[in-house]
Amino acid sequence: MRARTAGFFWLMTFLFGVVAMKVPGGTGNAANLAATACYAAATLLVYDLLKPVNRNVSLLAALFSLTGCTLAVLNGLFRLGPLTSNVTFLFFGLHCFLVGFLILGSTFLPRIVGALMVFAGLGWLTMSLANLLSPPFGRSLSPYIMFPGMLGEASLTLWLLVFGVNVPRWKEQAARAAKERP
Repeated sequence: MRARTAGFFWLMTFLFGVVAMKVPGGTGNAANLAATACYAAATLLVYDLLKPVNRNVSLLAALFSLTGCTLAVLNGLFRLGPLTSNVTFLFFGLHCFLVGFLILGSTFLPRIVGALMVFAGLGWLTMSLANLLSPPFGRSLSPYIMFPGMLGEASLTLWLLVFGVNVPRWKEQAARAAKERP
């Protein structure tokens, strides 16, 4: 159930994000805040889901994401500018990369989804760094470099919504992790 709920919040992030990009003014700002709240909820659920793989890496991934969410809210409220948006995507890229790494190490989610999330993280990181280092170059890459991020996050979203996780394997990995913890 937790996996499907995470998938639901990730899906809502996409939907509200599209509205935020397409609708100007107050409605777009509200949609952006809703997207960020949904991403924070998905982050906490995915942290809990992946902590049996590696608690510390899962916590680090969640901290990166929540930092990105905080920056997104501040940028939405105070219009801090494109630099803040690019730094925000840097944190989201680190989050996606680490989530992908954790999925690759899990026994309860498919490795292809993990590989696509690593790919997503690298895409967001590339987009962020390109825009930070050379905004004209970043803008020229933008339509193409968004593809890996969208593909990776969409694959995880759909997998979680449709299939969830292999519950017996999740319980097995969680029990093993509990025994190993001091």
